[in-house]
Amino acid sequence: MVDFVRPYRPEPTLHFAYTQGEADRIVALLKDIAVQRDEEQRDSDPCDAVIVPLVAGPHQPTLNAITQAIQATGLQVRVTDPLGPHPMLAEALHLRLAEASYVRADRMRLISVMAPSDTMADGVLVGSVGGPDALNAAGVTAVLLAARLGITVLPAALDDPANLEQAFAQLAAAGCRRPVIAPSIMGQEISPAEINALAAKHGARVSAPLGANTITAKIVALRYAELLNTLGVEKQPTLEDLPAPVGARHRKEN
Repeated sequence: MVDFVRPYRPEPTLHFAYTQGEADRIVALLKDIAVQRDEEQRDSDPCDAVIVPLVAGPHQPTLNAITQAIQATGLQVRVTDPLGPHPMLAEALHLRLAEASYVRADRMRLISVMAPSDTMADGVLVGSVGGPDALNAAGVTAVLLAARLGITVLPAALDDPANLEQAFAQLAAAGCRRPVIAPSIMGQEISPAEINALAAKHGARVSAPLGANTITAKIVALRYAELLNTLGVEKQPTLEDLPAPVGARHRKEN
């Protein structure tokens, strides 16, 4: 993700850190930053660091770990909103579904609600992890993804068996026979084995999680810019204001 974000925001020093595991822990990174910054520099800056949580919606274990790491260092650290809800998450999930050949890659409008082949999805569940707030964020993404695909798309909590059961029942009632779970997660909020087991239980297939790509990287850059805007450091940019990555095929033509 750092490599994807750097072309959008080349001016700050970018780091990555984990909230779990033994290596590259966030608290260790923040302590290193504290050592590197002298008191004069810390007094002149509005904050010592900005953290962008790489979660698609409010995921409390991740946010709690970030808070605890900040408290352990004494740094002035600001934390942005999660990546979602955001309209571009629907685009990122569309990409993952298309990579698995479950939907068409192009944006579809005014099409039949029936999938054109037995391999393509006729219904999608946007899977969330993290409780009601995360499910609400997935609901926004589901509405936008449905508009892109022209098929039934519903949010579902992958960590709530009752909610997931209800969502699959709704798809079946809508006539869906080839459902796909599109995990609206960055990666390890829930293990792939657990998702695959849920899909097998309900006769569904699974696309890849959001992960790191140019779409999610652009959302990271926007979250960072939004935070700087609240500090009065810079004006919040629009999507068009962000520079395209070097070599990006969607760079504006002169």
